[in-house]
Parts: sequence; structure tokens; C-alpha cells
Amino acid sequence: MKIDEAIERLVTKLQEDQQEDGSWQYPFEAGTFTDAYMVILLRTLEQDDETLIQALVNRMLRLQEENGAWKLVQDEESGNLTTTVECYYAILYSGYVKKEDPRMKRAKTFILKNGGLEQTTLLTKFVLLLTGQYRWPSFFPVPIELILLPIAFPFNLFSMSVYGRAHMVPLLVAADKKLEVKTARSPDLSDLHGHSRHDPFLEWAEADDSRKLHGTIHYLVKKVTDLPEHLHQLAISRAKQYMMSAVEEDGTLFSYFTSTMFMIFALLALGHSKKDPLIQKAVNGLNSFQTTVNGHPHIQFTTASIWNTSLISYALQEANLKPEDPTIKKATEYLLDKQHYKYGDWVVHNPAVKPGGWGFSTINTIQPDLDDTTSSLRALTASALNDKDIREAWKRGTTWTSSMQNKDGGWAAFEKNTDSRLLALLPIEESKGILTDPSTPDLTGRTMEFLGNFAHMKNNHSILKDGARWLKKNQQKDGSWEGQWGVNYIYGTWAALTALDAADVSSKQSTIVKAVKWLKSIQHDDGGWGESCLSDRHKHYKSLAASTLTQTAWAVDGLIAVSDFPDKSIRDGIRYLLAHIEKHPWTEDYPVGKGLADRIYFHYHSYRHFYPLLALAHYRKKFKNV
Repeated sequence: MKIDEAIERLVTKLQEDQQEDGSWQYPFEAGTFTDAYMVILLRTLEQDDETLIQALVNRMLRLQEENGAWKLVQDEESGNLTTTVECYYAILYSGYVKKEDPRMKRAKTFILKNGGLEQTTLLTKFVLLLTGQYRWPSFFPVPIELILLPIAFPFNLFSMSVYGRAHMVPLLVAADKKLEVKTARSPDLSDLHGHSRHDPFLEWAEADDSRKLHGTIHYLVKKVTDLPEHLHQLAISRAKQYMMSAVEEDGTLFSYFTSTMFMIFALLALGHSKKDPLIQKAVNGLNSFQTTVNGHPHIQFTTASIWNTSLISYALQEANLKPEDPTIKKATEYLLDKQHYKYGDWVVHNPAVKPGGWGFSTINTIQPDLDDTTSSLRALTASALNDKDIREAWKRGTTWTSSMQNKDGGWAAFEKNTDSRLLALLPIEESKGILTDPSTPDLTGRTMEFLGNFAHMKNNHSILKDGARWLKKNQQKDGSWEGQWGVNYIYGTWAALTALDAADVSSKQSTIVKAVKWLKSIQHDDGGWGESCLSDRHKHYKSLAASTLTQTAWAVDGLIAVSDFPDKSIRDGIRYLLAHIEKHPWTEDYPVGKGLADRIYFHYHSYRHFYPLLALAHYRKKFKNV
């Protein structure tokens, strides 16, 4: 297949898949954990949506391995303990499969062989705690009074990431009440405890450091308030107020599945009935996250419509669709309608700037992120040249973007300067990934690429210079960069290379030379690239057994950005894309999006279409005469 033909086919495919409102609604697949949690939540609330519950159970059963386990990712060796516990629990709670079923017996054997409930990860332990399947510690190390500490303190609610707050606030309410909600249908998981007395959760909760943390927070709160006798009730009221202020129109908390689920448990802890309208609206919101994957219903973590729409519109324009093309006009109108006008939590650390960003999901109105903002701005740039209203929206978004640079020179996902060293040191499993929002190579890279190539910021501007300095400082020894929201070193390296090119960093500088050498060294024999999610577990690059279209497109696009001519690596990568665009091997269902390292990965069904299109379009644009 020729490049022009491949581009035309991909453009046609994307045009056909556009929705009437101008958006693209490809599935945002989250493995099995959201399906499992949905079943557990519905059974806990005694909302017997049997059609949905049975369909979700069937999907989980289809994904069970022969040994009884479930995997987090396809190339995991035998199975994943946490994922298996989640599916096992949900399927038993559904009532459609009994413990005596051979599939459940094999799952139980796998769970016990791998340490039992004690060795599951923190998110799952909280689900087990809230539904009466695990023991609350004698006290929770982080008291709810934390919410009363002013932002001037080095440790406070707003020193953690908004993602951390979205989950921590409802959990603090539930933990304060030691909430346990069991029903007549609750399965008995007491036989899933391991034989070892080692329990990371209880050890953390009851450790001396945790007791000191608990005492310190209480001491500080009493020092700064005039109502010490009412502290506890005041903290609970503030927590509820925070949650209610962050509820989106569809009833979800920050439009995330897990934070909404925890909010529902927090409301139960506060005395709301299971039939309360707030709870019902939240459940309906989660129901709206339904999509279809391989003919089965699946509950998405959220919707990815802004991300998909902005990236696809940009890729189509790089493939020479004009702003006045009906496809682009509809996408532009959709994106303009989704720009934020409300102040969100980000204003706490960046009070002098007006709203202007974009969020990830359809209904997100208060939690913008840098990725979706720069992606939307790229898609609007050409239209802004000839339309005053679009230009004003573009300027507002660009101002917000540049103002969100961290003091270290990089950019984070959601907020500014929320990378507290104190929070990262907390003895909480996954605390760095959950509670902090540090500068990352992928966010820094794509923001710089937008500012340099689309906002035409001069390369000697302090913003770009500081960003380039941050990237150089945070390069891995092998020449790569680690990605935060994609898998993983290929993702981060692609973003960094395109950023350095946009900042006019010479391709002869050692930073770029090392990165290019590394990318070429991991290219597969078939000309493609493929990286395993297990890179996170191993803390270094781990090759996938086969190449993927998306990761090949990332690698090729990065090399194109910093190359003056298409060498063998680039040409081989292009050949791989052309040969595989219409094929669908197992790697095209492999997740290359990341939510939380070694815990939450996402399969974007849109990526296989628009990322190859982008790489091919950039190749044609730069090397058409070579």
C-alpha cells in the first residue's frame, strides 16, 4: 500500500466514525476492574439491573485464563492477583456463578497461591473494606481533620493532586465511620486470606510513623482553629461540601468511575439511604459510561471524547483536511462548546489566570488537564486564524496552558506545583502515583511542542528554555524518557523529542543523539516498535513480543521530528505501518494508555487509526521530495 492510499483510507475511516455532534466516541477500555466494581456496587446498593450485571459477568468470564486467573495485561506470565480477586468477588456477588463452579475453584487456588487478599493493591482493599470483606485498622492514619488544614501548611488537602483529592476525600469520610455495607447476597471471602501474617495495609495503618502522622495532623488543626470542640463535625461538613461542589451534571464526582463509587459509599456513611436521589443520579452517571467491546457491555473509567475528538481533528488536518471541511467544522464546534469557563481546584495554585482549558470527558466542566487542552488548541489553531471568536478561545486556552508551568520548568497533568515530597514519602502504597501530580516528560513534551510549533513561542523564551532544561535533566541514562500516561518509555521519548525539536534544540546535541540511538536500538526486526506494560513493574524498558501500530507511530513520529532525511529506521517503521494498518493481531487490543503504573491501563480503540495517520502525514509533509 502506498502512503497516499493509506492516508486516504484512514481519513475515510475516521470521517465515517464521527458522531453527529462532531465528536468521536471510540471505546476507552479499562480492562475488567470497572466492570467488577460496577457489579459489586449495584449488588451493594441492591439495584438489581440483571441485564447489565449478567452481561458484565459474561464479559469477565470470557477473559478468564485456563488456570482460573485474570490478567492485568495479555503478556503477564500467569495472572494478576488483584485483578483475579476483583473478578472473583464480583462474579460470586452477582449470584450467577457459585463457589463450587470449577472456574471459581481454580480462581481461588490462584488467589491463595499468590498471597490472598492481603497482597491485593490499595484500591481493591478499599472496596473490600467498604463492603465488609476486610478488617478496618484500629484507626485510619490520615484523619478527616486533614481537610481543615490551610493551604499555607506544607501538608494539606490541596498539596495533593486533584486525582488524589477526588478519591481521598470520600475515603476519609468512609474511613472515619469505618463503613461496612453488606447485604444478604454478599459472598463470604474469608477463605481467601493468605497464610502469611504479613499484611501491608494493616502494617502501614498501625505503624509508628502513621500514628505520628495522625497525631501531628490533629495537633496542627487544633492550633489553627477557634472551634476545637467542633473540629470533627466541621471536617465532615467540609468533606461533604467539597464532594458536592465537584459533582458534574451527570451526578459523577469529577467524572471518574472510582471517585464516584467512593463518593456513593461516603454518602452512605453520612446516613444517606441507598435510594437517595444523589446516589441514584451518581449510579445513572456511571451507567452512562457504558460502551460495547467485542459485542459485550463494558463500563468505561470515564469517556474519552474530548481527547479523541481533539487528536483526531488535528491528525485529519495534518493529513490536509482544511478548517472549512465539514468534518473539521463539526469537531471545532464540539470542542469550542467544551472549553471550560468555571474555576476548578487548579486555581488554588494558579489564582491569577482565567479558566480556558479542556477536560478529558464529555461532561467534565471543572477539571481541565494540560494534555486535553494542548490537544484541543492544536485542533483549533488553523480555524483561529480566520475566526475572531475561535481566536479568542484559543488565546484563552494558550494563556492558561503557559501559566501552568511548574517551578521546576516542567508541566504536570492537572495542577501546578502539586508534587509534595512529603506526600511522596507517606507510607501509603502507590502514594506517588495517586497523591502527587509531578512534572512528566509526556506532559512537558506535548505542551512545549504546542507552544513552539503552534503558538510560535520563540525558542529563547524562558518558558521553552526552562522546559528544555527540565527534559534534559530528567532523561534516563539510556537516552529514553519515562511516560506517565502512556506505555511507556517509547511514549515519553516521542513526546520529549518532538518538544526539543519545537524548541529548536539541535539534533546534534547529545540529548537528542542519545534518544535517537535508544529508539533505534529497540526497533523490532519487522520494522515496528512494541513495549510491554511490564516496563512499569521492571522499572526499565521491557519489549513486547510483537509490534503495535500505535507505538510504532509514536517512535516514527519522534524520529521524523528530529531527522533531516528518512533513514532506514524511519523507512522500516513506515513500511510496518503501511503493511499492518488493515490487520488486527492481538497487539492491537493491547493497552498502551496508562492511568496508574502497574495497576490501571487503558486500551484506546481510536489510537490504531489516528496515530498512524499522524505519523504518515508528517512523513509525507517533511520528506515528500526526498
